Amino acid sequence: MLIHTVFDLAAACASLGMTLAVYRWRLRDAATKIDAAGPLYGVALVTGAAVGGFGAGTLNLWLSGEPGVGRSIVGALAGAIVAVEIFKRRRGIAGSTGLIFVPAFATSVVVGRWGCYFAGLPDQTYGTPSTLPWAHDFGDGVLRHPVQLYESFTIAVFLAVALVLIGRRNPFFMRNGFYLLVLVYAGQRFVWEFLKPYGTVAGPFNLFHLICAGLVIYSAAMMARERTS
Repeated sequence: MLIHTVFDLAAACASLGMTLAVYRWRLRDAATKIDAAGPLYGVALVTGAAVGGFGAGTLNLWLSGEPGVGRSIVGALAGAIVAVEIFKRRRGIAGSTGLIFVPAFATSVVVGRWGCYFAGLPDQTYGTPSTLPWAHDFGDGVLRHPVQLYESFTIAVFLAVALVLIGRRNPFFMRNGFYLLVLVYAGQRFVWEFLKPYGTVAGPFNLFHLICAGLVIYSAAMMARERTS
């Protein structure tokens, strides 16, 4: 799994670089609420992401009949959101604080999913069998959907649009950029989950379907609240 580690490091470096560049370029003001919240904001975010990421990833493996400890980026996103929203409510912090993380998260997905792709079958992120021209053999002789790349390309398009809107300081995106990221990421991930051989928990839906559905509802509700506030 060395190739996955290499891409994980590349994704971390790329997302950090993107954050610093966009912060200096357009998002200094977006970080003021986080600065005011103090270091416990970061503690809540990291703790929530770790619990959600490893918890959801491992549970999904168990539901799919696979042993071991797993990790999931959508689980980490959901865990971070829950932890930060609880922290904000306790501290009386209103409004979105996540815009600064939009370019970083999107960049990490765009780069990191290539690591999942090259890691092959052991990564447990491959798709179901496919006869499409771009189907890929991950090492077992079966052509499968390269769902990792579906996700990478989709979020790359979102990132390009997001950078344009940030550059223009689009009022709607500056208020709702994080919620739009969650909506797009969870929405596209919900679709790709139908192309993965994971164990289901309710009809055709696996654990990640349910998490993504919750994230879609969350983002829509938060944008509705922003519109009326």
